Amino acid sequence: MPDILSHIAARGDLAHLALFALAAAGWGAFVMTFRELACANRRFDTFVRELARFNSRFEGD
Repeated sequence: MPDILSHIAARGDLAHLALFALAAAGWGAFVMTFRELACANRRFDTFVRELARFNSRFEGD
């Protein structure tokens, strides 16, 4: 990795390095957000299932 960075710095392509870092950070944020959304969806699904179980248990009253 240091060889790649020194090669990019020698050619003067620091803008490309900055754009790559920005894209990598954006992708990381997307992955983290998507993972949290999936966990929230699972928690909500569990809540709805438990609520349906509760309602079916006390439906006769």
